Amino acid sequence: MNNLSFHITDIVANSIRAGATQVTLAIAVKETITIEVKDNGCGMDQETLQRVTNPFYTTRTTRKVGLGLPFLIQNAEQTGGKVVISSVPGEGTDVSARFIASHIDCPPWGDLAATVATTITGNPEVNICFRYETDQNTFIISTEEIKEALDGIPLSLPKVTVWLEEMIRENLH
Repeated sequence: MNNLSFHITDIVANSIRAGATQVTLAIAVKETITIEVKDNGCGMDQETLQRVTNPFYTTRTTRKVGLGLPFLIQNAEQTGGKVVISSVPGEGTDVSARFIASHIDCPPWGDLAATVATTITGNPEVNICFRYETDQNTFIISTEEIKEALDGIPLSLPKVTVWLEEMIRENLH
């Protein structure tokens, strides 16, 4: 995974596969970049939690490796950062990754606005709350707010994805 947006896509997809109906994606960009994904999915027991960082462990049946979290940990640690994962069965999981933003090995963002927009519009049954914070600005939006603003217009329409991506992009800068 060569950019932070890929990591976000992977972690949120894990949350959705875990049955989450509420996912919070919080990003803080200061001297460090902190990406936190918190969900109310099925959670993990301690044994599973200890195994999810092993690239040869996965709960997926379509392949025998699970590289998302190991790559996230590797990328964070290469910058001097770290990843913390906590989970409670039946309550959900919290993945927090910290990267040293100025480090030469810090991955680029990729297209964060498109990633968030397609994640929201592609999963209308999940309330995704996105929070982006810098020293100068805080931007927060959620699926519920978007649905309310659209007043019955389906999230799945391509024009909605384009509109949402543009709005997010404007608020990231």
